[in-house]
Amino acid sequence: MTAAEEVHLTWLYVPGDRPDVVRKARDSGADVVIVDLEDAVAPDRKEYARSATAELLTEPAADTATPVHVRVHTEADVLALAGLPGLAELRLPKITHAATVHHIAALAPGVALCPLLESALGIEHAYTVAASHPQVRSIALGEADLRADLGVRDDRGLDWSRSRVVVAARAAGLAPPTQSVFPDVRDLDGLRHSCAHGRALGFIGRAAIHPRQLPVIERAFRPTSEEIDSAQEIVAAALTEAGALALPDGRFVDAAVVAAAHRTLALAERVS
Repeated sequence: MTAAEEVHLTWLYVPGDRPDVVRKARDSGADVVIVDLEDAVAPDRKEYARSATAELLTEPAADTATPVHVRVHTEADVLALAGLPGLAELRLPKITHAATVHHIAALAPGVALCPLLESALGIEHAYTVAASHPQVRSIALGEADLRADLGVRDDRGLDWSRSRVVVAARAAGLAPPTQSVFPDVRDLDGLRHSCAHGRALGFIGRAAIHPRQLPVIERAFRPTSEEIDSAQEIVAAALTEAGALALPDGRFVDAAVVAAAHRTLALAERVS
C-alpha cells in the first residue's frame, strides 16, 4: 500500500428502510456507509428497503463523496442494485463456499464484493472464498452469527477465527479486513480496548452501528507518533538502498516491512 491509495478506517451500518438516516449517515464523517438490507430490516419492510436503496443509489454521485456499500439479503437485492451508479460494493452475508461468490459475481458483473464469514464452515473456507473471484475486494467476519454458531461465550474464543480471516485476506492478496461491529454503543472504553486488540491481530478499521463510535475507531487505528517515525525511517532507508537491509538499531528491513511502513504513513496522512 502506498500513501496515494485511499485508506478507510470507519464503516457505518444504517438500515436500508430508513433512507433519511442513510442520507444523514453520508454526512456523519464515516469513511464508508453500509446500507443494511439484511438483519437491520424487518421481514415486512425488506421490499421497501430494496426499492428505497435503489432510488438512493441512482442519485447523482456529486451529492456525496462517501462510498456506499450494501449488505444484501437476497438475489433480488443483487439484481436490483447491480449497476446503479451510487453502488461501491456489495457485502454478501453468510458465505460458506466459493461457488456462492461466483454465482453472485455472475449476477453483478464488475461489482466489488465483500463476502462475510459468519459460521464455522465459512471460517474453514476463508481462503478459498477470499481467492474465489477477481471481484472479491475484501472479506470480513460477522461475529454475532459466528459467536452463536460456535457457542462461544468469551470474546477471546473468536480470536482464532479472527486471525484466520486476517491470514486468508493476506494470502489472497486482499487488503487487511475490517473488524466486526462492537455491539454496545454506550461502552466507548470497551470499544477502544477491543479496537486495540483487533489492531494487534492485523485488522485495519472497524464497522460501527452508531455515529458516536466513529471517533473512537478512528483514533484507535491511527498510528502513534513513534510508529510514524519508525515508518519514515524505513521508507527513507529503502529509497537509498535496494533489497534487504539492516537499520542502525539492528532492525531488519525487507519488502514486506517497507510495504507495512507505507501503510502506516498512508494512515497517518488521513485528515482528522
